[in-house]
Amino acid sequence: MPIHAGSGRTIEDVIDYVENPDKTRNGELITSYECDSRTADAEFNLSKRQYFTLTGRSQGGRDIIAYHTRQSFRPGEITPEEANRVGYELAERFTKGKHAYVVCTHIDKEHIHNHIIFNSTALDCKRKFRNFIGSSFALRRVSDHICLEHGLSIVENPKPSRGHYGTWLGDDKPLSQQEKLRQAIDDILEKKPADFEAFLAAMEALGYEVKRGASYMKLRAPGDKYFTKCREATIGADYTEEAIRDRIAGRRITAPFAPSSRAGRVRARLPCLQTVNTIKR
Repeated sequence: MPIHAGSGRTIEDVIDYVENPDKTRNGELITSYECDSRTADAEFNLSKRQYFTLTGRSQGGRDIIAYHTRQSFRPGEITPEEANRVGYELAERFTKGKHAYVVCTHIDKEHIHNHIIFNSTALDCKRKFRNFIGSSFALRRVSDHICLEHGLSIVENPKPSRGHYGTWLGDDKPLSQQEKLRQAIDDILEKKPADFEAFLAAMEALGYEVKRGASYMKLRAPGDKYFTKCREATIGADYTEEAIRDRIAGRRITAPFAPSSRAGRVRARLPCLQTVNTIKR
């Protein structure tokens, strides 16, 4: 999941969350590469300034500061220490040692899981990670290989998902307000509306209430009490107004939203990895 400079979700907020001492055994389950986990947010931001100095290139608020990956394991199958080593190995192989990263292993849930944050800017500050089409599937394959090498379970036939990683564990929770909205947006976009205004008209025909401002758009489903803002931090990078416009115009390709796991969704093995695929321009 890309962390954009102008998304409202700062790298500082993300780092603070993943390094929560209550979830990482007071920091014992945190490892890092080519950065100090305690100052990773400042180091990542500094590398962006160095990148601009060396290349003169900047995307402003669309600039991606870092990428956030979550990797979860079958309950009772792995120790926290081994999970951290597996996460570190995943980050090392996927970035090929060219990007700084932090690996935080959380033990506050029944399923042990990793949060991996890696800097979008390479160590030489001359290049950035290219989030290519299918990068999430490539990341999944790397994770699967590593997990199999460690004798861990994987999902043999994974299905796309943009739900919370915990929902892969086979619960039967109803769709959240955000999940219902993503599904409705995808259903309309599959019908290929002529333009963005036609898309909004189709949403209103479904009973959604639309509110727009100079810098925001938010939607409310029939019966819901609150509006949902169409911003990356709230609903996902593929469902912002800009992303929806790009999808209508064919400039952005994404797999349709798949609801969270329900009974029967999880087969013989539980998930090793869930990621979100976004195309970086």
